[in-house]
Amino acid sequence: MQVKAKLYPKEAARLLREHPGVREAVTGATLHFEEGRKRAYQEIDAEAWRERAKRVKDHLLTHLDHYLELAEKRLQEKGVRVHWAEDPEEAHRILREIVARHGVKRVVKAKSMLTEELGVNPLLESLGVEVYETDLGEYLIQLLGEPPSHIVGPAIHLALPDIQRLFHQRFGTPLDASPEALAAVARKVLREAFLTADLGISGANFLVAETGTLALMENEGNIRLSTSLPRVHVAFVGIEKLLPRFADLALFLPLTARAATGQRLSTYVSLIQGPAKEGEEGPKEVHVVLVDHGRTSLLHDPEAWEVLRCLRCGACLNACPVYRQTGGHPYGYVYSGPIGAVLDPGLLGLEDTYPLPYASTLCGACYEACPVKIPIPKLLLTWRQRAVERGLAPTWEKGAMQAFSKVMQSPSLYRLFSKALRGLPLPQDLLPLLKAWTEGRGPLRPSPKPFHELWQELNKE
Repeated sequence: MQVKAKLYPKEAARLLREHPGVREAVTGATLHFEEGRKRAYQEIDAEAWRERAKRVKDHLLTHLDHYLELAEKRLQEKGVRVHWAEDPEEAHRILREIVARHGVKRVVKAKSMLTEELGVNPLLESLGVEVYETDLGEYLIQLLGEPPSHIVGPAIHLALPDIQRLFHQRFGTPLDASPEALAAVARKVLREAFLTADLGISGANFLVAETGTLALMENEGNIRLSTSLPRVHVAFVGIEKLLPRFADLALFLPLTARAATGQRLSTYVSLIQGPAKEGEEGPKEVHVVLVDHGRTSLLHDPEAWEVLRCLRCGACLNACPVYRQTGGHPYGYVYSGPIGAVLDPGLLGLEDTYPLPYASTLCGACYEACPVKIPIPKLLLTWRQRAVERGLAPTWEKGAMQAFSKVMQSPSLYRLFSKALRGLPLPQDLLPLLKAWTEGRGPLRPSPKPFHELWQELNKE
């Protein structure tokens, strides 16, 4: 996938200027998810669940080499063909060979952020293969030719009239068609695709090393159909998505559902144990492609590795006041919002993703929502510090910070500037940026005396 993260500020401004309705659509949907998560967390001892999940993932990541070898062994014992892909090019080669060997003409695909990361759809289309995204949200954005805007809700930026216009243009449905009627049209198209596809592609929420079990969560039933009806199933799995034991699913399945959508458990959970045996229904061939693509390097980063605990639940996106303004498209890569701001620099390099660590107010809501306690605010500061050290910060910002440092280290300069600043017009008059902040608040009124004078008077009393 082409990375456009450097354009984040310009793309965010352009989107809000050209599509102002996106803010309302994204804010409404994310607040709905966020309220559901809070209710779901209140039903359990959320702090204890989150701490236990953090420890399990930390143990997994600390012994990742062992669990990867164990997972490969268990998968092969079940008849699964295991592949290793260091980068997208290797993943493409593996998929190309499978497509050629089976003469694949049509693919049904479950929602998977990793396959977005690898650019699977463009590859298949270049091979002349017909690809159907089968998650309804993914199907909508496939029709529009757009990338996902949210990890869990890829079409979260669309309002009902947008979808009505899209289906009217593509399928001739009335412009006022109901959501049920629109869903029925999509269901008819996708049912035909499920029944005629040669290959099904999915990601995996988890891969259990102990048993070689692929665990997939969903609410629409499309993943089960994509992985069970075609004669060949290929699952792309990031190497950090493992769990050590089968029993760990009892914690991670409900915790992920609560964090993502506020559900106690997703509507469907599929546990795939390998290809169908003689007399059974299901794919005759199952492939698991274990993908690195920068994850090993990130694991060796002593400050940034904790982001690999991520479950891709999207809870931090729902909690983020910055993400709500635009949705995910301006972030310029697969992973957006707070997790994208700390994961993308680790996977792609800070030079290609520089503005993203600054796309946050550091309010800490993302940390409170995260089911595995990833310290996102701390990681944002880490990447910002590295940006300054590597000279990526703008010249005006470096000059301003140097001047600020000089003033703060000199009592005489500090007193001079504190007096001078009190005589200037109010900040909201100088900076239009502050207008929205002050619309709901009274004007800023500087103290008639600086703090050091007040302090001296207090000590005299």
